[in-house]
Amino acid sequence: MATILLVEDEKTMRLLTSAKLRNQFTILCACDGVEALEVLERRQVDLIIADVMMPRMDGYTLVKRLREDGNNIPVLLLTARQSFEDKREGFSSGIDDYMTKPVNYEELTWRINALLRRAHIANEQRIVAGNTVLDSTSYTVTTGDRRLELPPKEFELLYKLLSYPGQIFTRNQLLDDIWGYDSESGEDTVKTHISRLRNKLRDTEDFRIVTVKGLGYKAELTGGRDRD
Repeated sequence: MATILLVEDEKTMRLLTSAKLRNQFTILCACDGVEALEVLERRQVDLIIADVMMPRMDGYTLVKRLREDGNNIPVLLLTARQSFEDKREGFSSGIDDYMTKPVNYEELTWRINALLRRAHIANEQRIVAGNTVLDSTSYTVTTGDRRLELPPKEFELLYKLLSYPGQIFTRNQLLDDIWGYDSESGEDTVKTHISRLRNKLRDTEDFRIVTVKGLGYKAELTGGRDRD
């Protein structure tokens, strides 16, 4: 179960959000950015949800401190501030996503899971599927004696599918995870990238990308698989 650090100075909001998420995640709480940094020194955390306006250290400053220290933990800001300038400041400070209050907790759960999946992909360095190796440090795919350097989105899409072999992803899920919630790309973008991947990797016997009619896509392994 993923561990989430909820940084919120308003007690009612902190209790409500904790209650809504507790069935799916382990929830740790902090009242401001200073306390959040203290929690991070003691506990391993997979994702942070932080308010913006807090005493001692606000959400923007917290994220800037984390990024300056080289900490790339996913951060979602949850705030009543809705202006474009507020969002710009949030993303420029290094956040990964932004939601405004009042909170739709179903949507919040979707966004949390998407951020956790992206972090999983980012933290994995290499996938081995039979004789095929995906190296995320160079965005290359080596299959047998053939080495391909893929465009970033094609590589991330393939890496996503092979990170969860057998799992079906809808086009919308793939759009959100690879292109982001705010992307203007549509479902045809995913279809086009899948087609390109199939064409480039048509000779591999280690896996195949399957279209699941009416649902989306999945990767099926046809040989042995290990992960380093």
